[in-house]
Amino acid sequence: MKRYYVLLAVVSLVTAALACNLPSAATSQSPGSSQVSATTAPASSETAASSAPASSASEPTATATAAVNHLMTPADINPKGTLMYDVDSSGTASQHRAPYGDSYNIGLFERPFTQKDMTYIPSLDINTFQITSDDNWYYVFITLIGGNPNDPANIDYGVELDKDHDGFGDVLVWAQPPFAAQWTTNGVKVYTDPNHDTGGASPEKSDANATTAAPYPGDGYETVIFNQGQGDDPDLAWVRIDPQNPNVVDFAFKQSLAGPSFMWGVWADAGLKDPSKFNYNDRFTYAQAGSPIAGNQYYPINAIYAVDNTCRAAYGFKPTGYEPLLCPTNAPPPPKSTSSAPSCQLSYAICISKGYGSFNASNCSCVPVP
Repeated sequence: MKRYYVLLAVVSLVTAALACNLPSAATSQSPGSSQVSATTAPASSETAASSAPASSASEPTATATAAVNHLMTPADINPKGTLMYDVDSSGTASQHRAPYGDSYNIGLFERPFTQKDMTYIPSLDINTFQITSDDNWYYVFITLIGGNPNDPANIDYGVELDKDHDGFGDVLVWAQPPFAAQWTTNGVKVYTDPNHDTGGASPEKSDANATTAAPYPGDGYETVIFNQGQGDDPDLAWVRIDPQNPNVVDFAFKQSLAGPSFMWGVWADAGLKDPSKFNYNDRFTYAQAGSPIAGNQYYPINAIYAVDNTCRAAYGFKPTGYEPLLCPTNAPPPPKSTSSAPSCQLSYAICISKGYGSFNASNCSCVPVP
């Protein structure tokens, strides 16, 4: 019996020793093992999500990629077309004023300055604008006084089309920074105005009373038909910085967007940047908007600030001369003013809108139609 108990004790000791050398559940969940498991498992699922077309995680990326599947790209074309001129405010920038060319009443703005303190922004100041075409596209070139369309002021640029020549804008091609030297649809939107109220009640005058605070109750450009490649035509409108001219912003848009004849003008906007508020002079009174003209009772600029736009040129038809905001034909560049004397309160657009044929900058007068 004694020998039995001794043998039983030996077997128990051997069993206990073997048990100490076996792997346990605690060992399989050690910190090192759980870290490896935690990093490898998500990596596999992320790879699967990015490569699996039906995965919900990949749907936003897949949708964005599919939306920018371009079929046509604009040509690599140099700026060309009849030069149209805008007012150059660089000569009076040190005096914190525009020389002339701003007419609040008809919505023509020469305000390449910051709000109230009137600090000049060269890349907000439009110098010239041109248009040309090929078999598929219209190309618009906006030449700036400054050389940096990606200015820290965060400037938007645009092309406005009046398809029926009545002064009311119908289409707005609008681009937001950053801009690059390659054609892209990134940052490009196309707006339309089906209810025809971008010019308020009248495209030739402000609809905001000069002494009250009541804005015109319209919605401007309320419909987006193209948004950075998304829309019925993913190739509808493009933008770039001209590869040979860093102070030129190039636009390209399909001819189907504008039709064969239209009026057009361009915009540079670092202020309101809100197409739903077009036209700006219908949303703010003159007193609220301010003026860039020294000596004006509403100087300096206030609610309507950091914006420059142009008169409208005719394309594809011979204008009668009475179209609202019409630019003069083959106008020479307006003089660059540096004088601190009281500035001229007239401009090309003002004279044309009043039924005259042109504007004489040398003596600040409107020239009658011959």
